[in-house]
Amino acid sequence: MAVKLGAIGQISRPVSDITAAVEWYRDVLGLPHLYTFGDLAFFDCDGTRLYLSAAENPDRVEEPSVLYFRVDDIRAAYDALTSRGVTFETDPHLIHKHDSGMEEWMAFFPDPDGHLLALMSQVHPPAD
Repeated sequence: MAVKLGAIGQISRPVSDITAAVEWYRDVLGLPHLYTFGDLAFFDCDGTRLYLSAAENPDRVEEPSVLYFRVDDIRAAYDALTSRGVTFETDPHLIHKHDSGMEEWMAFFPDPDGHLLALMSQVHPPAD
């Protein structure tokens, strides 16, 4: 029997301080907070659940993978998050241009533990 995997349902990320992480992901990034119990917190990322857990050793949080958040307008999202105190590594910039003319744009920023997150947006070529 063939198995077909579906969309990613949950992504886990260790954090050094669960209370500070909840405040940052909820209040700064504006992610809908689903619930917290103990050292675990869950957020909704448009259908994918983000699961934050307190690291066993808060002084040594392992480097997780980058979380890429899709946005419709990368410049508007960049400006909104900057106004909330997010410090980006660079301005939004072109990563790749497809043969169709579709452009992939990204902008990277750290979370409170210094782990990378990113905004990503596909920009359609102008109509002729």
